[in-house]
Parts: sequence; C-alpha cells; structure tokens
Amino acid sequence: MTEIFNERKRLEISDLADFLPYQKLDQIAKSNAAQYASAQPYPHLVIDGLFDSAVLDRILAEFPAPSDKNWTFHDAAEEIKLQSETERDIPLYTRYFLYALNSGSFLKFLEKLTGIENLIGDPHFVGGGLHQIVAGGKLGIHADFNKHISFGLHRRLNMLIYLNKDWQIEYGGDFELWERSMTRRINKVAPLFNRTVIFTTSRYSYHGHPDPLNCPRDVTRKSLALYFYTNGGGSDEDWSGRHSTLFQPRPGERFKLSAKQIARGLTPPVLWRVASRVLRSGAPAHLGG
Repeated sequence: MTEIFNERKRLEISDLADFLPYQKLDQIAKSNAAQYASAQPYPHLVIDGLFDSAVLDRILAEFPAPSDKNWTFHDAAEEIKLQSETERDIPLYTRYFLYALNSGSFLKFLEKLTGIENLIGDPHFVGGGLHQIVAGGKLGIHADFNKHISFGLHRRLNMLIYLNKDWQIEYGGDFELWERSMTRRINKVAPLFNRTVIFTTSRYSYHGHPDPLNCPRDVTRKSLALYFYTNGGGSDEDWSGRHSTLFQPRPGERFKLSAKQIARGLTPPVLWRVASRVLRSGAPAHLGG
C-alpha cells in the first residue's frame, strides 16, 4: 500500500476524479443520448473540452517522439502510422489516464450516452493506446476488426481523443465518416486538442483519414484510442464471423498490395510485432521526426 501511495503522490494523483469530470459526464450523457443515436451515417458524437486540459497537457508533455523505439510502424497502401499499445511502454501518467477510461465509472457514462449496455474495457489496448501520424501518413477508410483477438468479445464502441494544439486546416488529417455504400463522406472532424469522438462500431461504420498528412516534418497528429466490447450483442450481420480491419476504397481509389503486406500475411502476429520494431530503424527519415 505504501508503494502505491508513493507512486500516486509522485504523479499527483489522488483518485479517479483527477481524470474524470463526473458531473460533466453525467450531464453530457443525459443531454446528448438522443443526438448520439440519431447521428448519421452511424451513431456518434463529437465532444470538445470533455477532459481537463491540464491532464491532457501532461499527457502531451510525455507523448513519445516518433523516433521512440517502442512504436510499432504500420506501412501499407491503406495506412502509414505509428502505434504504441503495449502497456509497459506507455508513459506512466498516460497509462493511469487510460486506466481511468477503462474504469466502471467511465463505462457507465458510455453506456448512458450510447445505449449500449454492459460495456467491457480492454486492459490490453489491442489496436488502441497511443497513435501518431507523421507527415505523409494516413489511415484509409475502413471498418474495424469485430472481435477481440484474445477474448472473442464483440467490439461495439470506439473513442478517440485528440492531442493536437495549434492544428492548421492545411495540415489535413480530418477524421472522416462515410456512408455504408461508400459513395460519399457524411461528416469530417478536425483532430483538435481536447476533442473526443465516440462512435458505435459495426461492419459498416466506415471511417478514417484517407489523405496523406500535409503537416511540417516537426509536427505530428497525436491521439489516444480506446475500444470497448460486450459479451454478445450487436446485429447478426456484424458478428456472423470474425474479420480483421476492412479497408474500403473511396470512389476512384485503388489499394495496391505491397510486398510488406504480403509478408505480414504470411508471418505469425507475435513475430511480426518484433520484426516491425526492427524495421522502424530503417524507416524513411520523415518517420523518425
């Protein structure tokens, strides 16, 4: 107990209230549940200023540089990004914040807002955690994998928290929501500091930021990502079988399968994770910050 107390004192954390604005959460859930449910092209909500800016300032201050060895580098026709999901590699204060977002109190907020009952957080942050996009990076329009790789739980909800101060329109990087037919974009959201996007995931919740980031080399697009699950639920068409990320080309767009993608498809996931970190050392210069 003494060790835990000393660690919290060092981090200046007393309880979950240091991270979670309880009264605000309850008010947001009550006043936005109907808007969330009726949003197009699928249920979602964009919230500015959800968290204490001082908390996110601390997270931003310890956010790893692109050259940090713990990033996993994704380099394919559909996505060019950095991701850090391994718990021990996430900076300590940020890790405590992510723990708070997986807490029962925050899950209750999400349930009230979205109408999805019995949500379960992911302590392993599979596919989530810290994301960082460098100049030229992107994430093609896609629907997410539908079942947790270890638990088989059904993925129901995504939450993205953006950490980008002084973001300029010309940088691009907007989060886009596309309709089921993939004929047009319905909404786009600039990735501004302390802006949170919450949305229901399904086989057809197509989203991403598909155009290469046009920011200076010393600027990156930073975000936190958390995914939430249920034990069953959702529609039959979503859970008829396990599927991985489903990338969808926009009108007139084509994805070319790279040699790296072919190699990844033939490599066990554990070995690929190790190999991708080795490959980071040979990444293009702009990916190293």
